Parts: sequence; C-alpha cells; structure tokens
Amino acid sequence: MDRFAARLLHAFASLIGRLPWSWLMRLGDLLAAWWRWRDVRESRVARINLELAYPDLLPAEREAMHAAILRTTARQVLETVRLWTRPHEENLRLLRERHGTELMDAAIEAGRGVIIAAPHHGNWELLNQWLAWRTPLAILYRPPESAVVEAFLNLVRADTDAARVTQVRAEGPAIRQLFKRLNDGGVVGILPDQQPKAGDGEFAPFFGVQALTMTLLGRLASRTGATVLFAWCERMDTHPDGPGFALHLQPAPAAVSDPDPKVAVAALNDALEQIARRDPAQYQWTYKRYTLRPPGSGEQNPYWNR
Repeated sequence: MDRFAARLLHAFASLIGRLPWSWLMRLGDLLAAWWRWRDVRESRVARINLELAYPDLLPAEREAMHAAILRTTARQVLETVRLWTRPHEENLRLLRERHGTELMDAAIEAGRGVIIAAPHHGNWELLNQWLAWRTPLAILYRPPESAVVEAFLNLVRADTDAARVTQVRAEGPAIRQLFKRLNDGGVVGILPDQQPKAGDGEFAPFFGVQALTMTLLGRLASRTGATVLFAWCERMDTHPDGPGFALHLQPAPAAVSDPDPKVAVAALNDALEQIARRDPAQYQWTYKRYTLRPPGSGEQNPYWNR
C-alpha cells in the first residue's frame, strides 16, 4: 500500500515537473510569499536560526536575508520536484561548471574509500544524481516519519539508479555497511549537518552557537583511512530554460578525521560554516539545527512553542 501511494505521489510530482522552468520559478516565488505572509513553520524556523547565527545584523538586514532564504528554499522545492521526475541526463545539463572533480577521480583511484560530505547547500539532489552518474555509492539517510514519504524518496532517489545507489538507513546495524564499503574502496555519501540523536554526537560551534554534530563521519574516516571530500551544487543563475549550477568538490581539513571526536566535529562544523557563508540564502536555514542543547547549559530549545 505504501509503495502504491508513493507511485501516485510520484505521478502527481511528474505533472508538476513537466511545467516550464519559468512557471516553476514563479510558483516558488508565490510559495515563498505565502510562507512569509502566513509565517508558517519554514518562516519561523528560518527567522529563529538567523537570530542565532547572525545576531549582529540590523532588523532590516535580517528581514532581507529571511526573504531571500525563503525565496531560494521555495524555488528549490520546485526544482527538486522536477529533478526527481525528469531523466538524469537532462538534469545533469544544468551543471554549467565543475570544480574539483579530479579530486574524486584521484581518491577513487587510490582505493582507500571516499566519503562525500554533502552539506544542505545549493541543490543536494542534483549532487546525488551526479554522484550516481559518476560512481556506485551508498547514501546514508534518516528515514522520514511517514512510510509513504520514505517509499517515495526511495523511488526517486534509488530506483532509477538501483544498480549504482544503495540507500542506508541511519541506524546502528546498517552503519556496518558503510564501514565495509569504505574498507572495500567504495564511496559513501553523508549529509553532515543533520542533528543526530542525543548520545550520537558531540557539541561544537556552528555560526557561534553550540550544535550537536554527528561523530559518525569522523569515525568512518579515522577507522578506514578514507578520503573525505566536501561536495555541493551551488546555484549560479536562473534563466527561462532552467537554473544553472556549479559543482564543487574540495578536500576536507585533516582534523575532520581526527580520532578525538571533539576535534573532528569542531573541524567539520567550521568547514560547513565556510561553505554556508558563500551564499547564506542557499543554505537550509529552515531546518531546526539547534534543538538539542548542551547538558547543564540551562539553555532551552530555541524553537519551543514558536
């Protein structure tokens, strides 16, 4: 039943994905305007995050950034619907520039395993499709609460490239698959800026605010000797014939692989922040990154009751 419902959802998404790019961008702008007018969850979370991450901004500056973030986020929602439902060869033509791809080629050739750390910056679904085109890989993901949504995501992310993409749930027994793949010289993709469960991470500053950060990436790197590369697809422009993106890959700081988890997560967050600061409007500020607070700090969940 879940699979059937997911296919119905996919059919509806396919209808939206067939709209011209100019229509999709306009719909995204209308969605962003509605979010701000109704001050829905996305709007509230983004505003709280900006208050935490950019405390020195003047109110007018913060409101301008808030509007830009919601506009970019809403456009990305419609972009992603199209990316999920159109041929990948067509989607990859949106990549106008590619930087650092030789780093991945060299890392794969070295045979020590590769960890692709993909922050929520730009369009990570387009990045997933490029990675699947370039090499077989396993992607770590956190299962959504809805079984139908999970079936839909498996359909659009893995079924098209079932022989090349293995989706691994972020759960204890499944994590062993990642160690095995890396030890065999394979490639693993991880979204490193998702808040882990309490007890599965360490706190480190992210935009000057303590954020619980995954230790898994550092453990994988230190125990397997895998190369860690940051990767993202950054939006360059938008034309009636579609947005243009630049693919970026860059080496992670050596400290990301430090055996000391506190050192590793501090280096990880610092690198993530540098990427997000390239164009803050393209980062996912609608995500509740600071829900869990350091034990004994006396701090409350900043999103509570808002």
